[in-house]
Amino acid sequence: MTIVIYQHPGSVSILGWFFEALAIAAFVFEAYAFIDAIRRPAEAFVAAGKQTKPLWLVITGVATVIGFGTAVTPKVKDYRSSGGTGTHMGPYGPW
Repeated sequence: MTIVIYQHPGSVSILGWFFEALAIAAFVFEAYAFIDAIRRPAEAFVAAGKQTKPLWLVITGVATVIGFGTAVTPKVKDYRSSGGTGTHMGPYGPW
């Protein structure tokens, strides 16, 4: 059973802000980890007994891209251009 809760794009809830803050914080940490992995020399990864630098760049790079998508996409997906043919949106979705 799936429960779908519709929230008007203009309304704001405390829980919505909380999850938005979590998504942004996660993105910041992911971006920091990616930039830090870029700056470290490849020998440091091997000397520490970790995986190789290219593998860590892939892991942190993918995490950063996914984090960017979760932090930005929810905010821009509801944007509607003021001009055009209309969207046929009702209070519960498209019609």
